[in-house]
Amino acid sequence: MTQTATAPNDRGQTHAARSSSPHAVEARGIVKHFGETKALDGVDLTVRQGTVLGVLGPNGAGKTTLIRVLSTLIKPDAGTAVVGGYDVLRQPRQLRRTIGLTGQYASVDELLSGYENLYLIGRLLDLSGREAKARAGELLERFSLTEAAGRPAKTYSGGMRRRLDLAASMIGRPKVLYLDEPTTGLDPRTRNEVWEEVQRMVAEGATVLLTTQYMEEAEQLASDLTVIDRGRVIANGSVEGLKAQVGGRMLQIRPTHPGELSEMARCLAESGITGATASADTGLLAVAITGEDQLTAVIGVLGTRGFGIAAIDTKTPSLDEVFLAITGQPTSSLTGSGAGSADEETQR
Repeated sequence: MTQTATAPNDRGQTHAARSSSPHAVEARGIVKHFGETKALDGVDLTVRQGTVLGVLGPNGAGKTTLIRVLSTLIKPDAGTAVVGGYDVLRQPRQLRRTIGLTGQYASVDELLSGYENLYLIGRLLDLSGREAKARAGELLERFSLTEAAGRPAKTYSGGMRRRLDLAASMIGRPKVLYLDEPTTGLDPRTRNEVWEEVQRMVAEGATVLLTTQYMEEAEQLASDLTVIDRGRVIANGSVEGLKAQVGGRMLQIRPTHPGELSEMARCLAESGITGATASADTGLLAVAITGEDQLTAVIGVLGTRGFGIAAIDTKTPSLDEVFLAITGQPTSSLTGSGAGSADEETQR
């Protein structure tokens, strides 16, 4: 699932010669149906070389389906995509040699040891015996698996298998790496190790397409974000750009009487001030504001209506708040059961 830098394409050109585009991944109008369900509905996507693109969206939005199309695991019903200079439909064999993939579920050979899994994949990717051995040892150490290297993978815990799967996707130093919720179920220390390895690979020139359920992970790793909902791209941009799009700052108001939160939001909406969200969990009313005039207007409306205010604060919106504003759903929807979702259809 990774690269040979000089693999020839259909016309005898080298991979290096084909990779002159500033984008490592370019997709246009990708459509995919599963029965009557449209998992992808005309998705356009670009990933700049040497960067991390974070793909966010509610459960069942089409994120995993998109990864599977771009890694040649399933064919789109319409649209085009080029990865590392190779066409997804016309040159799948060459494309597969430029990519690495870690799916949502670990897929290692349980009968082989951790070391044997990595060594075998390295040899299949045309690494010499010496290179495969060295790279396997390096990744086992980086993912804290050295002590378990000689044990069969079937004896590993779920977290250890996940780390081994991640190591396997990286062993050939792929030019393009797909990470589909790579750190789900990992402890914080191991998650940080994964982040460090991803950042190391990007520093060495790799490109990463990351789907994640952790806003912190997206903010930590991604240069740009794409938000998908119901099979369509609904937002694109840098982390800071999307925050600015939602609102330069968030005004947070703590009412004197918490039971008035919903009524405060309703009064603001009636006055033409949209986007106010009330959280019973935090006891706060949050409003996106773009300037001092809007801040004054919000306070004026609430004061005129007789609401008591215990505290006021302003801050830059978090990525969670950006996600809520763009999709209308809390980030908890990223981990919902998604029964019958289009993404689940691809796993069957």
